[in-house]
Amino acid sequence: MITSSAPTTVFDIDGTLCFDGRTIDGRILSALDACERVGHHLVFASARPVRDLLPVLGGAFSGATLIGGNGSLVSVGGQVRTRSVFAAAHLAALLGEVERFGAGYLADGPWDYAYTGPADHPIIGRVEAHGLGRRVDLAELPAVVKFLVVSASDLPGLAESCRALGLSVNHHVGEAIIDFAPGTTDKWEALASLGIDHYNAFGNDINDLAMLSHARHAVRVGAHPALDGAAHVTVAADPEAVAAEILRLAAGTHAA
Repeated sequence: MITSSAPTTVFDIDGTLCFDGRTIDGRILSALDACERVGHHLVFASARPVRDLLPVLGGAFSGATLIGGNGSLVSVGGQVRTRSVFAAAHLAALLGEVERFGAGYLADGPWDYAYTGPADHPIIGRVEAHGLGRRVDLAELPAVVKFLVVSASDLPGLAESCRALGLSVNHHVGEAIIDFAPGTTDKWEALASLGIDHYNAFGNDINDLAMLSHARHAVRVGAHPALDGAAHVTVAADPEAVAAEILRLAAGTHAA
């Protein structure tokens, strides 16, 4: 539980702050620093596990709260905690569908990971670039907190077949991946569990919908149609536009 009277601003990472899968533009970093310096508590909430959030932040914003795995992991004060894991029955059912559709996947534990997808897929290159976690067999993971399908014979068919399993299913059609989280876990639910219910938020994709819908000031980066009813402001998916909106927030225009 976080107890603070400081205004809180929550940022998705990929497609919101990071546009190349690896780094955050210097203009955005400067704007985030300005936001923090005027007293905002920063939260970074991502589909990435905490392990993969750290490199893209590059050691900056050490006081920030991190939410990983679309809500299944949180890190407060540098301490990573598992919030939600796949139940054994759900994981077994998911693996059955994975086998049926010939799917390759990245399965994340609290820190380490298992991978069966193509050797040249960009996602595994990013995961292994910094060597922060070990690549192990799925059975060696103490729990599975996030499951990302990166290849399959029929991605839409796999996504549809898994919706009945009681899992959180986000099919990112443009990236040709399906992101699974345990149960109804999402970023907003993780924020609520930390006692964060008054906040500003920046997001770009379907997995940001609940977080943006409950924000006092919601900024959509890009034009994802699923976020039409949730966003108060829309800005271009461009570092200059995102940095400018963060600076407007730092100036107190929409402080939560």
